[in-house]
Amino acid sequence: MRKNVSSGWSVREMKRQISTSLFERLLLSDGKANKEKVYELATKGQELAAPEDIVKDPYVFEFLGIPENKPVLENELEKALVRQIEDFMLELGRGFMFVGTQQRVTLNNTHYYVDMVFYNKELHAYVLIELKTVKLMPEAVGQLNMYLNYYAAEVNEPGDNPPIGIILCTDKDNVSAEYALGGLSNNIFASTYTYVIPEKEKLIAQVEAVLEKWEDKED
Repeated sequence: MRKNVSSGWSVREMKRQISTSLFERLLLSDGKANKEKVYELATKGQELAAPEDIVKDPYVFEFLGIPENKPVLENELEKALVRQIEDFMLELGRGFMFVGTQQRVTLNNTHYYVDMVFYNKELHAYVLIELKTVKLMPEAVGQLNMYLNYYAAEVNEPGDNPPIGIILCTDKDNVSAEYALGGLSNNIFASTYTYVIPEKEKLIAQVEAVLEKWEDKED
């Protein structure tokens, strides 16, 4: 209820967030759920104070109506998300404003294109999203890091915070992701996505497992 008040959701939007297990996904996004985080989400809702606060894992794109096992090209996924931009922004979370797709970045007379660009008005930061219809690969991290450096130097205006990058991929190996994303000065995150609503029971079990692991460390 607190999250609904802070986000201004309609009844339809609130029902969707409940059905897609928003609370559990937020708790699992950084793999560090603990009692303090559970209490904070329960009492205050989702607060946006740092780049990692806007990240979910997984993201749920059930509104696209794409069968779970159907092969999809990256440009097809991008077009589908743009057609359903209102639902996509609801899934992204609070404070997002859509800037555009295929935003050009020119370096040394070579053109590159960022898949999707948003601006988060609460974090005062551009959010660059790269769509991948395969598992996370290290080169995707390097590419997005280059885009973030460009935005920080050429696009940001006074008052803007450093841009944030999110790679949406079908799968990621946590160990490989940790090494690929580690040591970067830019804020880059990798999250998976699914075309079907996750089973709430499985998400709850994952949250409980993380909490048990955390409690064991405390003991």
